[in-house]
Amino acid sequence: MRNVLVFCLMYCMLSCKSQADKITPSRVDLVESVYTSVTVQPDSLYDAHSAVSGIIETIFVEEGDSVIKDQPLIQIINSTPKLNAENARLALDLARDNYSGGAAILSGIEDEIHAAELNLANDSINFFRQKNLWEQDIGSKIDYDTKKLKYELSSNALKLLKSRYDRTKSELETTLRQARNNYQSSLINTRDFTVSSKINGMVYSLRKNPGELITTMEPLAMLGSATDFIIELLVDEADIVKISAGQRVLITLDAYSGEVFEAEISRILPNKDQRNQTFTVEAIFKLPPETLYPGLSGEANIITRTKENVLTIPRNYLINGEQVETEEGLLTLELGIENLDLVEVISGIDEETIIYKPEQ
Repeated sequence: MRNVLVFCLMYCMLSCKSQADKITPSRVDLVESVYTSVTVQPDSLYDAHSAVSGIIETIFVEEGDSVIKDQPLIQIINSTPKLNAENARLALDLARDNYSGGAAILSGIEDEIHAAELNLANDSINFFRQKNLWEQDIGSKIDYDTKKLKYELSSNALKLLKSRYDRTKSELETTLRQARNNYQSSLINTRDFTVSSKINGMVYSLRKNPGELITTMEPLAMLGSATDFIIELLVDEADIVKISAGQRVLITLDAYSGEVFEAEISRILPNKDQRNQTFTVEAIFKLPPETLYPGLSGEANIITRTKENVLTIPRNYLINGEQVETEEGLLTLELGIENLDLVEVISGIDEETIIYKPEQ
C-alpha cells in the first residue's frame, strides 16, 4: 500500500510538471529591439583650452552661467603680448604718418619735383631761344652749349626726382602694410591669452582657479548647449548593423523613474571603441523631459523591426538556438525576428504543436 502511494505521488508531480512546462505557439505583434545603455549630454559639448601656457589672472564666468559666442571666459596673464601690441601700434601710426600724415616724406619730394619742373621750364625756354639764335648764326657756341647742358641737367634731375618719388612711395606702402600686419599679429597673440566661448550655451564646469599655472593640454572649462541635448547610446558590435537613422527609441532615465521617453536615431558614429567593443549612436528626444543635466544615465530599446500577428514561442524553449522538443522529438525551426522574451517562428511547427521547456 505504501509503494502505491509513493508511485501515485511521483506520478502526480511529474504530471503537474509536464503540464506546466509545455505550451503551444501563440500569435502576437512582435517588436524586435536592441537594448543599450544611455547617457544624456548637451549638444556641442566641448572642453575649452588655452592656446598658450601661463597663469590664470581672471575668470569672468561661473558654473551655470549662460554665455554667447566669443564671450571672454578666462584671462591668462599676458604683459609681454600687450607691450608688443602697443609697440606694433606705435610703429603702425608712424608708418601711416610717413605715408599720408603731417610728416609725409612724399610731400617733400613733391615740392622738389614742382621746383624742378619750374627750373626745367625756365632752362627749356633759354635753351630753345639760344638754339633759334644759333641757327641764325647769332651768339656764341659756348652760350649755346651751356644752355643746352643746363636744360639736359634739369630734365635729368626731374626724371630722378620722379623716380625717387615712385620708389619712396612703394617703400612707404610696403612699410605701412608690414606695420599693419605686425599689429594684427600682435593683437592675435593678445587674444590667445583670452579663452573665449566658441558657442552660444552654458558653462557646465570650471576646472581651474585664478592663480593656477596652466598648459595648453589642460581643459579649463566645459561648455555646451543650454537647451539642446543629445542622447548617447552604446550599441554592441553584434547589433550595430541593425541600427539606422530615423529608428524609434524608447528611453528610461534613472532620474525619471517610471517614465518612458521617445527619441529618434539621428547619427551613427562609425568608429568602434576597442575597449568595450561598442559603437556610439546618437538620438534626439521627440519630447524631452522638463529638466536635463549632463551625464544623466538610463536604458533604452531601439526598435529595429515590428511585425504584426506572427507565430512566436518563448526564447527559453529553444534548444541549441534553433530546435524545440515536441511530442515527435526534436524539430528544427526557421526563426525570424526576436526580442528579449519571444522569437518568431517562420516554419517548422504550427499553432497546434505542443512544445516542451528544456530542463535547466
